[in-house]
Amino acid sequence: MAGLLLAGTLAGALAPAPAAQAQDTGPRPAGCPAGLPAGAACWTGTDANGAHYAIAIPERWNGGLVVHAHGGPDLGDASNPARSVEDLGRWRVMVDQGYAWAGSSYRRGGYGTRMAAADTEIVRRVFVGEFGRPRRTYVHGQSWGGDVAAKVVETYAGKGGPYDGALLTNGVLGGGSRGYDYRVDLRVVYQYYCANLPRPEEPQYPLWQGLRRGSTLTSAGLRARLQECTGYASPPGERTALQQRNLDDILNVTGIPERTLESHLRFSVFTFRDIVHERLGGRSPFSNRGVRYSGSHDDRALNAGVERFSADPAAVRDLSYDSDLTGRVAIPVLTLHATDDPTAFVEHEAAYRDTLRGAGRDRWLVQTFTGEHEHSALSDAEYATSLAALDRWARTGQRPTPRSVAASCPAFDEVYGTGCFYDPGFRPAPYASRVRPRPGGTSWPAMSAAQEQAWSRVPGVGIAP
Repeated sequence: MAGLLLAGTLAGALAPAPAAQAQDTGPRPAGCPAGLPAGAACWTGTDANGAHYAIAIPERWNGGLVVHAHGGPDLGDASNPARSVEDLGRWRVMVDQGYAWAGSSYRRGGYGTRMAAADTEIVRRVFVGEFGRPRRTYVHGQSWGGDVAAKVVETYAGKGGPYDGALLTNGVLGGGSRGYDYRVDLRVVYQYYCANLPRPEEPQYPLWQGLRRGSTLTSAGLRARLQECTGYASPPGERTALQQRNLDDILNVTGIPERTLESHLRFSVFTFRDIVHERLGGRSPFSNRGVRYSGSHDDRALNAGVERFSADPAAVRDLSYDSDLTGRVAIPVLTLHATDDPTAFVEHEAAYRDTLRGAGRDRWLVQTFTGEHEHSALSDAEYATSLAALDRWARTGQRPTPRSVAASCPAFDEVYGTGCFYDPGFRPAPYASRVRPRPGGTSWPAMSAAQEQAWSRVPGVGIAP
C-alpha cells in the first residue's frame, strides 16, 4: 500500500499542466552552442509544463544519453530558455565523449527539488519519444543540481528503471533541511555586526525570512551594504579598522571563504525569501536555537546579541520532503568534488556518504575528490574520466576505486589538456565539523525512507511545482 501511495505521488509530480496552460512544442532543430563537436545536431523545445529544454546528439553517437540537472536555483518566475542551452555549452565535453545530452531549464525559477527532478525525468522521456531508447542513460547534476539528480536517482531509478548510473559533481548533497544551515548562521551573524539588513529605520522582519516580502532591495544594493560594513571589495589597506574587524569576525565565525562571501549572503537573502514566502507560505524551516557561535573577537557578546529563532515543524517537514535524501539508491553513483569548493563545501560529500551508509546502500557509491578550488566547473579531463568510469561500472559491474579513476585521467588529459587533480586519499570530515549542527541534526539520513512514505500521504506536503 505504501508503495502504491508513493507511486501515485510520483505520477502526480509528472502530470502535465492543464490543457489551457500546455505549451508542449516538441523538439525543434536549433543551432548548437559554440564548441560542440562538428556534426552534432541540436534541438530545443518546451514541455507540457512550460519547461524549456535543449537536446544534442553527436555525429558519432555511442548510443548513451546524459540527462543533466542544472544548479541554482534560478529565481525567475518562468522557465529560462537560455539556461539549458548555456549548460549544454558548458558541459559539451559529454557530447564530445560521444553521448547525447538532454537538459531542462525547469518549469519555473525558485526552489523546488522534486519539481526539478520531475522536469529532468520529463526531458528524458521527451528524448526517448523522439529519438528512441538509448543503450544506457546517466543522470548528471552539478551544485544544487547534484541534489536534484540524487532525487532523480531515488525517485525514478529503481531496479530495472530507465537510469543506469549517476554522476554528481560539486553537489549540494546535505539536502535542504540541513544543507543551508551555514547560510542561516551567516544571515544572523552578518546582521549582528552590520545592522544594515534591515537598517534600524527600515521595516523590521525576522531574519529567517531572508528578506521581507515586497522589499525592492537588489543585488547591487546588497553589495553596497556589504561593502559599507566590511569593505570586502576594497584592498585591505583601504578598509577602516571597523570594516576589517567586521569582515574578520563574519568569516571566522561562519567559516565562509572571503571570495564567496557575497554569493553566500545573496543566497541567504534572496533565495531564503523565495523558500519562505513563495514556497512555504511564510513559515520558517530554519533554526539557530542551541547553536553557540565562536571565532569572533568577543564570542560572549555575539552569542548574547545574535538573533535567535526556531523552525516551524511543518515547514521543516515540507522542505525536508522536497529536498532531503533517503539514501535509497539502487544504481551506481559516482561523485566528483573539489576539496576547496568555496560554495558547496566538500563536507556535503560526508553527509551523502553517511546518508547512503545509514540506508545500507553505500555499496552503490564511489566518491572522488580533486584539489581544485572552484565550484562551477572542474577540469574537462576529469568530467570525461568520471563519465567513462561510471559507464564501465554500469556495464561490467566492476566498482571503481578513487585510485583507479585517478589513474585513468591522464589519457583523457592528453585530449583536453585541462589537468588531472585527483586526490585519491582524501576523505572529507563529517558535515558537523564544518557546519554547526542543530540539536538532533547529526544522524543521517536527514529523512528516512519511512518518513518519506509517511509524509507522502499528507495532502499538500512538500513544495508545490
